[in-house]
Formats: sequence, C-alpha cells, structure tokens
Amino acid sequence: MDDFFGGILFSLILVISYAVTAKGQNVTDSPSSSCDYPAIYNFGDSNSDTGGIAAAFFPMAAPCGETYFHRPVGRASDGRLIVDFIADDLGLPFLSPYLDSVGTNFQHGANFATGGATIRRPNESWFQTGVSPFPLDIQVEHYTQFKERSAYFYNQDKVESNKSRLPRPEDFSKALYTFDIGQNDLAAGFQKMSMEELRATIPDIIDQYATQLQGMYDRGARVFWIHNTGPIGCLPVSTVKVQNPVPGYLDEHGCIKSQNDIAKEFNKQLKEKLVQLREELSDAAITYVDMYSAKYGLISNAKKHGFEEPSKICCGIHGVDNDVWCGNKATVNGTEVYGGSCAKPSAIISWDGVHYTEGANRWIASHLVNGSLSDPPVPTTRACHRQI
Repeated sequence: MDDFFGGILFSLILVISYAVTAKGQNVTDSPSSSCDYPAIYNFGDSNSDTGGIAAAFFPMAAPCGETYFHRPVGRASDGRLIVDFIADDLGLPFLSPYLDSVGTNFQHGANFATGGATIRRPNESWFQTGVSPFPLDIQVEHYTQFKERSAYFYNQDKVESNKSRLPRPEDFSKALYTFDIGQNDLAAGFQKMSMEELRATIPDIIDQYATQLQGMYDRGARVFWIHNTGPIGCLPVSTVKVQNPVPGYLDEHGCIKSQNDIAKEFNKQLKEKLVQLREELSDAAITYVDMYSAKYGLISNAKKHGFEEPSKICCGIHGVDNDVWCGNKATVNGTEVYGGSCAKPSAIISWDGVHYTEGANRWIASHLVNGSLSDPPVPTTRACHRQI
C-alpha cells in the first residue's frame, strides 16, 4: 500500500514539475531528455567571432585558419573556436556571421559577435580605442532586425528552395542563445583606470549586460548559455612584457594577479545577477558557464594536458618593446620580420598572445559542454530545462 501511494505521489510531483517548467516554449517534458535546438544565436567578442569584424572591415590574414579551414575565415585562431565546438556537439553547422553577405546560411542560427566588442559602449570612437563599433546593444539590435526581416522574407517567399538559408520563424523561441563577452570591458579599463576605479565600474557593466539579456528575453529568447570572462591576467601578450615584477604581482602560474582578481569579481557579480534574472524571467532557462575555471585549469596544468608552457605564443612576435602581430610584417632593430606561426599549433595554448589555438579551444569546449563547470550543472544538450 505504501508503494502504491508513493507511486501516486511521485507521479503527481512529475506532473506538477512539468506544469511549472512547460511555460516556456523551448522546455521539453523530461529534465533528462536532450534539447532539440534548431539554431544557435551567438553574441560576443573575438573569442566567438566567426567572421563578423573581418566582414565589416579587414579580413584576417594568413596564417589564421591554417589548421582546420586551411585559409583565413575570420576567426582569430588557427582553426575552430569554442562556439564552433558547441555547434558541433549539438549537431548543428558552424554559425555564419550576421555581417557577412557572401556564402552565408542562417537556417540554423547566426553569429552577431565581433572582435573587440564590449558590453558598454566605448566613450571614444572605435578606431581610437581599438574596440568594436558593435557593442552588445548593437548586436542585440542586429538580432532584432534579423529576426523581423528573416521572418518577413520567409513568409513572403512561396518557393521552398529560397527559404533554405533562412530560419523558420517558429524556431527563434526554441534556439540556444550563447553569450561570451566582457573581456574587452576589463581590458580597456586596465589601460585607462586604476584597479579600484575599474572595480567600481563593474556593477554598471553587469547592469548593462542584464539589460540586454532582458531585452533578448522580451524578444522571445528563452534558453541562455552565458560564459563568464576568462583569466585575462594570463594572456601572454601582457605577461611577456612583465620585467622584474615585485613579489605578489604574478601568481604561481605567471599570471598577473590583480587582473585576474578583477576578472573574478566581474564573474562573481555576473553570477549573482543571473540568479536574480532567473527569478525575474519566469520562462527562461539560464545557465552560467565558468569559462574562467576551464581556461585557468588548462593554463595551470598545461604540460599535464599535452601542451607546452602557457606563456608561449604560436603566431606573431611579442617582446618587452615590440609587437609584430600574427600575419603582419614590421621592422625591428632595422630588420624586417614576419609574425608567422609556430611549427605545431596543437601543442600551444595561445595562438597570438590574446586568443587561443584550436587545440586549446577544443580542450576548453570539452570541459564546458558537459556541464561540469556550469550552474546549474547541465550540459548544453539539456540546457533548455528550467531548473526549479
């Protein structure tokens, strides 16, 4: 008899749980079932830009893209990015950049990320600061236009073959929305502010981030996969310039401790804000993804995971006084030098001093998509389930 009533109680719990979670169109009937995402829409900076900034301004130069694509394809790497591996894990094609008009296919999503993008709009013109003229609010506006115009043309066109490059209007609410942005807000602050001043700006950065996430929810987005920012203090382009540091300036792995402390504070406040948004956005499934831990875990145990010293840079030449960026030529001490790539990119973590190699991106992605570094701890394949 106890088993009988226990079974009824368990069934009632399942029914109630489903009734609560099924409010969002994207939510499936079982927390253990995989989500059938028809598309991915990505927002961010160069860590996930698959060609947006290159299409808008100047294309990437060789040897970018040499490992996987065998040509430059707008990615700041020798090959695939983390967002590419996420798409592959979900059985979806790589994302076409929204700003690219040639050879694009948006049936399974679009990428609004651009290299140099920030959450807050830069105070100065983009060519003075080196950041993108497409900050997060502009990316959200691009998405809004894309959603409205693609739906219009999809519904107007009676020829099925003409619709093959456009998303179905009903798929927007079922898609996965990924975000990887914030690093450039901190990087710009390091150049212009004291650590105390920069720390004081973080709440405003996070509030503006939350405003855009709320805006995406208002536009129908329901499944959010949000990366925190990585250990910016470990980027070799900065650490290579450190000479005779005072005790405590670098951590035990050669990273600039104060910069990583700022990144961790940003991540702490971002996580707190997402907890708040889960309460306010009743139909949203929001996953906070600890990119910082994944990247720092790789950097702090590089040799254990088959990589060389994490301070090494594969493409380009960087020193205390000189920078020859990947694929560029420059005159150093009267001699013309070329910033070419290393012999074995797969053994190096940093591609160009700022971005990661395909090998590193693959390793990092494998530790993100399984959900082990997420809050709640769900893989991308089941991130559509709202956690109650």
